[in-house]
Amino acid sequence: MLPWKIIQKLESNNSRLFKEDVIESHLKDIDFQEGLSMCLDSLVTFGVKQVPESQEDGKGLKWSYFKDKASLLIERERTGHAARDEILELMSLATSEQWNSWYRRILIKDLRCGVSEKTVNNVAKRMDLKFRVPVFSCMLAHDGAKHPKKIHGSCLVEYKYDGVRVIAITSKGSATLYSRNGKILSNFPHIEEALSKPEFNGFVLDGEVMSDDFQSLMKQVHRKTNAKTDDAYLALFDILPLSEFNNGKSNLNSVQRKDFLDDMSKSFESCIKPVEYTVLDFDTKEGEKTFSEMNKNALAQGYEGLMIKPVNDIYECKRSHAWLKIKPFIEVTLTVTDIQEGSGKHEGKLGAFSVEGNDDGKFFSLSVGSGLTDDDREKFWKAKDSLIGQLIEIRADAVTQSEEGEHFSLRFPRFKTFRGFNVGEKI
Repeated sequence: MLPWKIIQKLESNNSRLFKEDVIESHLKDIDFQEGLSMCLDSLVTFGVKQVPESQEDGKGLKWSYFKDKASLLIERERTGHAARDEILELMSLATSEQWNSWYRRILIKDLRCGVSEKTVNNVAKRMDLKFRVPVFSCMLAHDGAKHPKKIHGSCLVEYKYDGVRVIAITSKGSATLYSRNGKILSNFPHIEEALSKPEFNGFVLDGEVMSDDFQSLMKQVHRKTNAKTDDAYLALFDILPLSEFNNGKSNLNSVQRKDFLDDMSKSFESCIKPVEYTVLDFDTKEGEKTFSEMNKNALAQGYEGLMIKPVNDIYECKRSHAWLKIKPFIEVTLTVTDIQEGSGKHEGKLGAFSVEGNDDGKFFSLSVGSGLTDDDREKFWKAKDSLIGQLIEIRADAVTQSEEGEHFSLRFPRFKTFRGFNVGEKI
């Protein structure tokens, strides 16, 4: 079956199993494979934003001829008016059915039939074919609250921006902006232009596109026409060579990459801004104090949280413990007024602390049962009589007020530590 006929058939039914069966029936066809790769591989770009639909039939366009001409666009041997003229020539040769259902969709990087690289690769694997469409991937963070033991020693700490994640890839004299899932973002031409300098060529710059109004920014990201993004800027937090990105990991560690980014920032225009960071040691009181101050600042200035990056870790194109995200939190110190026994598997152990006290001009009264290990519950229950009156530090997501308004409580409170007890001291 001809490739454009396959696409039309894929459009006719939304069933995933139907689409997989159709692909399986035709995936051994080399022309079809090459077309799928050219369209679905995020790193293959043509440097064109507008590709017209055909209204008239040509004599027909062979795949080999289209592929050769498309390669000139990919390698940027045809740009500007020359690229436009080449596309018009290809359209004039193709039948309208060929063009609109196959060749044009390759050039606009959208098959429009509900098929992704994941779908194609799943079918190829099932068929035991060596063919695969390269899958775009970037570094993603783990939740630091779920991995507290990973937060230790010297780390980079930076504020987590609340914007749109963007991976800018500079190649062949131009920059292309991608979402974290590999979708091309074409509504920030001023950022693309600012990164399309010779000194940036061959690099991947990772960051967050920001604007004064996040909600308005989100509305503009995927607009087809008339997107208003002039006030947007790219807050950059990482950089690595394109060759290392393609290999899935960097050679340089976190500090070395930051140094390189700082050096390159001398050539940045105003719409490109490196994210500020602090190096601190979580194993020291000074480091903990600095982190606490940054957390308070994150809350006050409306940042999404904090990012923690061990100094010696590399960039990996996957979810990695080399990046840990922490939501902004508050910490209060309150007095233990009662010890509550647990139930179920915690029967005969500490269930929760009842705590009260004043902190930052507010009177708090609540129970704290999270943040305790099984060993904590046993140890503290045995020493329950000596714990009344002790101060404990509590971490929470936010301050809340009781319905009566008589006192304050905390959202998701969790035990952090006893205040004033030395590490390892027996209770």
